[in-house]
Amino acid sequence: MDMVMKLGAESPVVIFTKSTCCISHSIETLIRGFGANPKVYELDKLVSNGEMEKALVELLGCKSTSVPAVFIGEEFVGGSNEIMSLNVRGKLKQLLLKANAIWI
Repeated sequence: MDMVMKLGAESPVVIFTKSTCCISHSIETLIRGFGANPKVYELDKLVSNGEMEKALVELLGCKSTSVPAVFIGEEFVGGSNEIMSLNVRGKLKQLLLKANAIWI
């Protein structure tokens, strides 16, 4: 789990995803729409994907890897439901600003 947390702190916005996940693509597009440039890790293309997936399962507290897994400002925010909820409530932009992922 340390590796996931370390990577999650690498950039103001970090998204763990799989290349075949359309929901992950939608969340990435939403975040980019605010002007942020997230660091994206596609688990199915990483050499150490097994270790990363185990760490994400532990972090998420579920039986299988749920993607996307989004970190904003070095903190784990959640998956697509949490990001969409933040957006609908008008809080996603505030979170991105606070993390210095966007400036305006």
